[in-house]
Amino acid sequence: MGFRCGIVGLPNVGKSTLFNALTETQAAQAANYPFCTIEPNVGQVAVPDERLDQIARIAGSAKIVPTQLAFVDIAGLVKGASKGEGLGNQFLGNIREVDAIVHVLRCFEDDDIQHVANKVDPIADAEVVETELMLSDLESLEKRVPAAAKRATSGDKEAKVMASVLGQALELLREGKPARLTEPNGDDEARVFAQAQLLTAKPVLYVCNVAEEDAAEGNALTAQVFAKAQAEGAEAVVVSAAIESELVSMPVEERGEYLEALGLTESGLSRVIRAGYKLLGLKTFFTAGPKEARAWTFPTGAKAPQAAGEIHTDFERGFIRAETIAFDDFVALGGESGAKEAGKLRQEGKEYVVQDGDVLMFKFNV
Repeated sequence: MGFRCGIVGLPNVGKSTLFNALTETQAAQAANYPFCTIEPNVGQVAVPDERLDQIARIAGSAKIVPTQLAFVDIAGLVKGASKGEGLGNQFLGNIREVDAIVHVLRCFEDDDIQHVANKVDPIADAEVVETELMLSDLESLEKRVPAAAKRATSGDKEAKVMASVLGQALELLREGKPARLTEPNGDDEARVFAQAQLLTAKPVLYVCNVAEEDAAEGNALTAQVFAKAQAEGAEAVVVSAAIESELVSMPVEERGEYLEALGLTESGLSRVIRAGYKLLGLKTFFTAGPKEARAWTFPTGAKAPQAAGEIHTDFERGFIRAETIAFDDFVALGGESGAKEAGKLRQEGKEYVVQDGDVLMFKFNV
């Protein structure tokens, strides 16, 4: 499983420029006027992971297959979007389909690029978008919760669960708080809450788009955003869309030197991915052989059968065991044979909790 991030923000904050750079495409028309993104653009990105390259070299794999991340560039939201202003509610529907919201905030000054509010204030910008998402959720729940409560009085158990957990979300929204602060009681409430697909239940990653000179250390505006993220339990990263665009235009072998000259150790894409994985609680396991070395994404805490299911449902259904080598052991001992000889290849059963970096081979019988 990769994950799907919806890129949101006000017009002209650098959303589409960042999308183009991150996905190394020009699929989104970047232009200096509002609403240049008319349809959501989707770009698949290979998740960089040096461990996969090491594993492939040791295993002599003919092919390397990284896990994938999807970015969805969603048109700029404006105040009143939940009531049809700007390009209207249709774009809120696109946000419902993503795993996380990447909220791009303008943290740079540039007189040549207009701002819809004629001032650079990332916190105010964030609040405009958040308010529209809250209003949309509020409108939805003010219809659904009373209806569920009414059905619950007649003994409908599912309606009772819905009234309880969505009622809690409704109260939070009425207090001006996002639905992600809801605390479902038990698996049934967690399931119903997830199925509700509330916009403000999505985890949020704030991306501070800065000028080149601020890419390494950030600035006063990014400090405000990081404080906001910390208070909300969200994540934040500093990225320069201008630098990412430059990276795309140069040969891969020259990118490291270019980043180093700017005081950077990695690309903005790498920072966004790492923060996104942390936000969603995702980790990576690997499979390796002569044909291919492949990375797979799984949720933290997943047991071996669940991880096997990321490859194919038959692997999970007929799971017998997982031959497991820790990444460090795989590298230090020169691969599967060396790990086996050293007693570092383990036979793990259905209760094994998969660890980040595990190199796995699943045994199954359907």
